[in-house]
Amino acid sequence: MRVRSLGGVRRRLSPLVVGGAVMALLAAGCTGAPPTESVDGTRTGDGGNQSPDAGSGTDSPDSTTGDGGTGSDAPGTAGGEVPEGLESFYGQELAWESCDGGECATLTVPVNYEEPDGATIELALLRVPAGNSGQGSLVINPGGPGGSGVDYAQQIGLVASDGVREAYDIVGFDPRGVARSAPIECFDDAQMDAYLGADPTPDDAAEEAASSELLQEFAAACEANAGELLGYVSTVEVARDLDVLRAALGEDQLDYLGASYGTFIGATYAELFPANVGRFVLDGAVDPTMSGLDMGLGQAAGFEQATREYVQYCIDEGDCPLGSDIDAGMAGITAFLDELDANPIPLDGDVAGELTEGWGVLGVIVAMYDEAGWPILTTALRSAQAGDASLLMYLANIYAGRTADGSYDGNSMQAITAVNCLDRAAEPIADPDEVLAQFEEVAPTFGRYLAGEGACAYWPVEAQTVLEDYDAEGAAPILVIGTTRDPATPYEWAVSLAETLSSGVLLTYDGDGHTAYGRSNDCIDDAVDAYLVDGTVPQDGLTC
Repeated sequence: MRVRSLGGVRRRLSPLVVGGAVMALLAAGCTGAPPTESVDGTRTGDGGNQSPDAGSGTDSPDSTTGDGGTGSDAPGTAGGEVPEGLESFYGQELAWESCDGGECATLTVPVNYEEPDGATIELALLRVPAGNSGQGSLVINPGGPGGSGVDYAQQIGLVASDGVREAYDIVGFDPRGVARSAPIECFDDAQMDAYLGADPTPDDAAEEAASSELLQEFAAACEANAGELLGYVSTVEVARDLDVLRAALGEDQLDYLGASYGTFIGATYAELFPANVGRFVLDGAVDPTMSGLDMGLGQAAGFEQATREYVQYCIDEGDCPLGSDIDAGMAGITAFLDELDANPIPLDGDVAGELTEGWGVLGVIVAMYDEAGWPILTTALRSAQAGDASLLMYLANIYAGRTADGSYDGNSMQAITAVNCLDRAAEPIADPDEVLAQFEEVAPTFGRYLAGEGACAYWPVEAQTVLEDYDAEGAAPILVIGTTRDPATPYEWAVSLAETLSSGVLLTYDGDGHTAYGRSNDCIDDAVDAYLVDGTVPQDGLTC
């Protein structure tokens, strides 16, 4: 049924994940029936296997490790002054050991940078050495929030060109609260199944109350299980960790490749440490000045546009299960999701039991991240209409980083809320119906899933530091890439970020899907490679 009112608070999707590894899974799915586990053991938004040598991620905020050296002359403190009291962190030496996919180490950082003598955590790192003598380290992040940089580095062959891999040691890190780096874990697997499968569009007061209760339970569980760390997983803290990593790598300046939410990390770092910015590439850019509601509104419009492109593709291919024109196709998706709300489809072989509206919308949305997912979605929808929801559930599992047995490979679906609620605190909603109407005006299909504040409305902690500006005055040129029909990070966000950064250089990919480098065309790839390897800055405003 069609949702009638936001009521108090609804469970809101947060579709801000990296596209590259998701697309590898979607492409693999084209070759046959959905596997019972994620392809190659990878998970949404990062792409790679967990390595026992990469750190267990079980350290609590109360754990402490060695001091790693003292004084500003200690190893690894190159590049600018060391903040007072943080000498031991900036001076630590990384103990690299061979592990799955490269070399692993851990980086010790304080939970609270204002209390450096307090609790610490360890961040998991993975380094893939350069193919030759190299020109230093390139730190990478796949997005999320919640994407694992360790997994991303393990799959670097899908991420960066041969030339970049030859030139740089590739270094991935799991941000605080993510994967192996003191992960934020609120619900267990069964609870997450119930949470993600729950009704995202409550229709009456009873369903509204159930939705609000579930969100409160999630927020309370995060507070109970994460403890002190829950208030210190904002992007500001992640950016400060990144500067400690730069020093530990022995780099005067940080060279960085960030995708999706990783661009927000990069922009935040540039604002905090402009003199330490080296060659920065921010692909699939996030506008750091947006509120949570503005972000949801932009993504709603982005997914609406991307889905219309998909429907046209479906029609052009022939025998489209949604209809014979775009408007009919979009109405067909809405009708399908409404039917799931009323009558979930039973599942064989998945402990979720049935494909609900909550799972169904995840399965549709994930296919919008890259055109590689479009033919799979068409088959999945046709099968679901015939009563077989296994392929659509497979797509939903890719999005959630989940296997058919109900286990989750990582904590991306929990970390994304923990980080977003600090970065963009919930705003009071005076008129929920007005907000819903605004979202549905720009996105008749997806607006209802992205309106509201979700669990952030009940979040128990606030960010310790909030940045007001992101101009990063004094930073070296920062390459910002936007894709014109990107659903998760709309093109307008890249334009805004490039204008906000004092040294922003905009590179445009005229195409579909999320992010551009490594999945678009030679024009984009060559421009990025020339910048990272040779320092050649593309012409501002170049369109490929």
